[in-house]
Formats: sequence, structure tokens, C-alpha cells
Amino acid sequence: MKIEKTKITSYQNSSVSVISREEAFFQAPFHSHPELELVYVKESYGKRIVGNSVEQFVPGDMVFLGSDIPHVWLNDEIYYQGISTLKAKAIVVYFNKEIFGPAFYELKETQKINSFFNQAVRGVAITGKTNQLIAKKLEKLVQKKDFEMIVGLFKILALLSESSDIAFINSDLYVPTNEKSKKDRLSAVFEYLKENYNEEISLIKIAEIANLTPTSFCRMFKLKTKKSFVEYLNEIRVSNACKLLIETDMGISEIAYKCGYKTASNFNQLFKKLTGTTPKEYRKKAETNL
Repeated sequence: MKIEKTKITSYQNSSVSVISREEAFFQAPFHSHPELELVYVKESYGKRIVGNSVEQFVPGDMVFLGSDIPHVWLNDEIYYQGISTLKAKAIVVYFNKEIFGPAFYELKETQKINSFFNQAVRGVAITGKTNQLIAKKLEKLVQKKDFEMIVGLFKILALLSESSDIAFINSDLYVPTNEKSKKDRLSAVFEYLKENYNEEISLIKIAEIANLTPTSFCRMFKLKTKKSFVEYLNEIRVSNACKLLIETDMGISEIAYKCGYKTASNFNQLFKKLTGTTPKEYRKKAETNL
């Protein structure tokens, strides 16, 4: 099995697509695409994986995704038991950044939107009043067609570019290399973890890479990522384990070892804690959805 890489706008035969989904459970596999995507979950709950982040989603969850960041929404186990009253409902908007043309992004008036698009490669969670306003606009956008749809999308993008009700889903690991934040003290740490997540990594070693004492490193890392170092490392390992479960036929124990876990039992426990399912159940769902 391979991670599914698609071009949504080609499949939909449209540069902008607004889709209202209602299913027994969300069926898309772990995938990525060049189009930008706005997802508003109206009903259902479970775990969503965006890049290296594994978090719970509930009704009202709203996320904006930049180009080519891998993602999947996995409903909790109860959704796969055939209970007719449970539904997975969402409104999803796909569009290609290039539809506006290069001149659009050179305008002074669109710099905030351009900056928002560039930062969205980390994934953006939308909360607060902005979430509520956009949810209402999305309900109306589903009914619009042609140029009215484009106008509605512009209004939503304008809100997002000005809003403070947003939080990045991934750490600086997903910021492009030309971004200034890559030059900060933790950039070497993120690069090291990306290449060596499958090795045994001590706090002393990782603090040395950041040129900090272990105590100072823990404090800075928590401030920067809103997570402890161990939590972040486990999310990277589990995210890569998800990829191996989907793309390969390796056994669970082998995947555990390749992702830096000494025992399969520890791997299984942490995997279920972060994704809500065991590795075996995750692979089975992925095979069903492909």
C-alpha cells in the first residue's frame, strides 16, 4: 500500500470545490494533495492526523491545510459498528492556490492572505468567533455556484488572514526552509528528530543539540510547541508508524522497532493513546478505505 497522493481539483473538474459530506464514517485514507483545503466537521468525533500531529476532533472542529501536508480523519471505533444513528458530516472546500494567478499575490492588499497560505503548510486550527463566522459562511457557500462561490471563498480567506483565532497544528518542523523561524534555536532539534526519531534519544543529547541545559531546553520546547519533548517525539514516531502501516506489509513489532520503540507492547499502548486505535485496527481501517 502507498500513501495516496491526489489532485482534488482535477478529480472534481473544477478549480474550486465545495463539498457537503454525510457518511457512516469518514472514508478518505491518509493522503496529501497540492490543493489547499478547509475542513469543517459538523458531526462525528475521533482522531485527526495532520503531518506529525495526532489530535482528537469533535463537532465544530475546523482546520485549514496548506499544500501537500498529509492528513486523515479517523472516526472512533463505534462508527465502524454499523449504528445507523451515527453520521460523519463535514463541509470541505478545495482550491488550487494558482487559480488567482501570480499578479494576485504581488498586490499589497493580498500580502496577509499570501502569508497565511505559506504558513498553512503547518496546518491551522480555527477556533473562537472566527470558527463560528466561517461555519455560517460555509453553510451558505454549499448553495452557491460559479462566481458567487469565488466571492464567498474570498470572504472566508479574508477572515482567516486577519484572525487571531488560529493555532498551528504542527511545529516548526513543517515550516518551509526559507522561513525565518527555521533559524531559531530549535531548528537543529527539529531536523535531528526528523532524521533520527527511530533512534534512542536522550534528553541530555537533544538539549546539547539546542545548546541548552536540559531544564532550559524543556522550558523552551514546551513554550514553542505547547507539548513536552517526550509527547512531541511520540507523535513523530506514531505518525511515521501510521505511514509504515499504510505503505508497507511489515509486522507490528518490526514497525515498532523501526520507529524507536524497544517493545511492541509499549508501542501499542502509545499508538492507541494517540490515535484511539491499535496499530492492527488502524491498518485494517486503512485497507478498508483504500
